[in-house]
Amino acid sequence: MSNIETLSRHDLPEVDPIDVITQEYGRPDVYLDLSTDVTSPWIPWTEGTWLKHIMFDVRNNTWHQVLKVEPGAKLGKHRHRGPVVGVVLEGGWKYTEYDWNAKKGDIIRENPGVIHTLLADPGGMTTFFTVSACLEFFDDQNNLTDTMDVFWYINHYVSYCKKNGLPINQDLFL
Repeated sequence: MSNIETLSRHDLPEVDPIDVITQEYGRPDVYLDLSTDVTSPWIPWTEGTWLKHIMFDVRNNTWHQVLKVEPGAKLGKHRHRGPVVGVVLEGGWKYTEYDWNAKKGDIIRENPGVIHTLLADPGGMTTFFTVSACLEFFDDQNNLTDTMDVFWYINHYVSYCKKNGLPINQDLFL
């Protein structure tokens, strides 16, 4: 008798229902080579700042980006309506309202609702951020001047690509 004939139903490997569901409804992993600007170009944002858009998640109103700020430049007074996580890749920065300085390798967790102003170190900075909800900017009199969400950032990326004849990288959209 062969091994197949002697196996009972309980001896056969069960099919994991999670594997079946994952194969049918899951999304494949995404690899992004960010060593060139082909995957995602550096796009001017505010004065002295540049964004490299990494991913847009419209279902969760979340986006991932790398922010580069020129030496001594700042990102104006702003408030996040959702959590933010940042990892400093190069250089350093601080919020003018706080007494700490973020440096290469540091991780920053920002909670919703706080208003702050980012100031780059004299050597500039590059930081990876994951941002949720929306970002609100204020003038010096604390008047709301702009609100940005994932759709604003998608428009920022798509408009720049179209204007500059660059391909729109579909892998950036979750």
